[in-house]
Parts: sequence; structure tokens; C-alpha cells
Amino acid sequence: MAAKEATHMSKNAKIAAGGVAAGLILLIWLPWWAALLIILGVPAAAYLALDPSQKQRLRRATRKELGR
Repeated sequence: MAAKEATHMSKNAKIAAGGVAAGLILLIWLPWWAALLIILGVPAAAYLALDPSQKQRLRRATRKELGR
């Protein structure tokens, strides 16, 4: 029973694991600088695509998680 419970991953953990796997695949297929641009550029582009109210909500949630 404990082994079954230990295999459950949170949504954020699944996203992080998928990001690491995608990053490793990109590093194999592309030069390191191109993979780095993609890995850093996709989250930056997603943040810039948010509305101002969505950015504010994201910053507020981040501060709350940090305990401020």
C-alpha cells in the first residue's frame, strides 16, 4: 500500500519531470545554445502573453506561497 501511495505525483511534479525530459531530448538533438534558448524562451513567452490581471494574480500567488 505504501508503494502505491509513493507513486502519486502532484501536477507540478509531473510538469517538472516532463520539462526535464524534454530538455534532455533537446540537448541531444540540438546544439546546447539552441536548447537553452527554447527552454528559457517558452516560459518567458508564456508569461509575456498573459494579461496584466493574470500577471498580478500570478505574482500574488507566488508571494503567498513564499509566506509574505
